Amino acid sequence: MYQKIFKPLIDFVLAFAALLVLSPLLIFVAIALALANSGSPFFFQLRPGKNKNIFKIVKFKTMSDAKDDQGNLLPDADRLTGIGKFVRKTSIDEIPQLLNVIKGDMSLIGPRPLLPQYLPIYSERQNKRHLVKPGITGWAQVNGRNAISWNQKFEYDYWYVENLSFVLDVKIIFKTIQKVVVSEGINAENMATSEPFNGSN
Repeated sequence: MYQKIFKPLIDFVLAFAALLVLSPLLIFVAIALALANSGSPFFFQLRPGKNKNIFKIVKFKTMSDAKDDQGNLLPDADRLTGIGKFVRKTSIDEIPQLLNVIKGDMSLIGPRPLLPQYLPIYSERQNKRHLVKPGITGWAQVNGRNAISWNQKFEYDYWYVENLSFVLDVKIIFKTIQKVVVSEGINAENMATSEPFNGSN
């Protein structure tokens, strides 16, 4: 009952209200990023959602499109702008995904949507993460985010799918606020972002 009826309703109401309240901040950040990136402040990418249905996720763009002499993009750490670092550290870059929640592609709470190219290399257990809508934050995010291994992330995702409840979602929301305040687990060790997933059992 909660997962099929109340969770989607709560997602829509809270996401819509949050967009209204945060709109002045979002406008300011969008302008700052547009200037820093010399272009669009938004980042769009295809991601698999519930039942592996592909949708287009939207985030604030924290990295520039700077390239080397051969026309290749520079490493992530070199392309991360000053304002981008702040936006990522405070998790403001995730806020535009409220639009995905309103559209019904995502939930406020759930396993993070990863890249489509990972789909063929998931194990059967790891694929269980697609039985629910992906979320802006989730059980793996409040238990390490990018600072933990892929296997740990997938185990947390699997546990969430098996134990999904209103009480657990509320717990994750409060733990997310705590993690954002202390800026914990934003990056993998010695990396601007997490390392690519190459498959594991």
